[in-house]
Amino acid sequence: MGQGLRGAIGPRAVHLCVDMQHLFGPGGPWPTPWAPRILPVIVELAGRAPGRTLFTRFIPPHTAEALPGSWRHLYDKWREVTRKELAPELLELVPELRRFTPPARLIDKTRYSAFSSPTLLPTLAHLGADTLVLSGAETDVCILATLFDAVDYGYRVVVARDAVCSSSDAGHDAVLAMLSQRLSMQVEVADAEEILSAWRTADAA
Repeated sequence: MGQGLRGAIGPRAVHLCVDMQHLFGPGGPWPTPWAPRILPVIVELAGRAPGRTLFTRFIPPHTAEALPGSWRHLYDKWREVTRKELAPELLELVPELRRFTPPARLIDKTRYSAFSSPTLLPTLAHLGADTLVLSGAETDVCILATLFDAVDYGYRVVVARDAVCSSSDAGHDAVLAMLSQRLSMQVEVADAEEILSAWRTADAA
C-alpha cells in the first residue's frame, strides 16, 4: 500500500494500543478474528518502550439506560455486553499485553476514541508526547475515531499497518485506502518493522 514513514520517530513518541481485550478476542461477544494474528506485532511495539506504552480498555455501561441516544440503542441490542451481564474478566487486556503493566499504563474509556477518556491528554502531556504510534482494534471504529482526534490535537500520527485489525475486512481495507488518499499529509501508515527501525527511544537516543 506504500506510503511509509516521513522520517525518524523520536524518543517522545508514545505507543497507543487500543482495546486489545478479551471482549474483542476469540470467544468474546465482539470478536475480531485477526486479533491473534496482530498480537505478536503489538507485543514487539510494546516491548520497545513499555514505559511509553498506553493500553486503552473499552468499558461498556452497567446498563443500556446509563447512556443517552444512539448509545442506548446500541446497548439495547447488545445487552449481553453491558457490565450488568458481562463477565468482568472480558474487560481485561489479553495476557500477552497485561504483562507490560506497569510500567505501561491503562486508559479506560466508554466511547470509541481514546481521547474520550479524561485521563489520556494529561497522561500524554506528562510523557511529553509529540507522536502517537497506533495499534489495536478496530481499524474502522476505535482506531479511526482516535486517529481523527489525535490529528485534531496536533500529534504526529503513525498507524502500524500490520498491528491493527477489524471484524470487517472491507472496513479495514477502506480505512487504510482512505488514509493513503486523503490524509497522507497528517497520518503515516507503515509496517511495525519500519516503525521499530525508525523509533529512537530514550535508551537508544
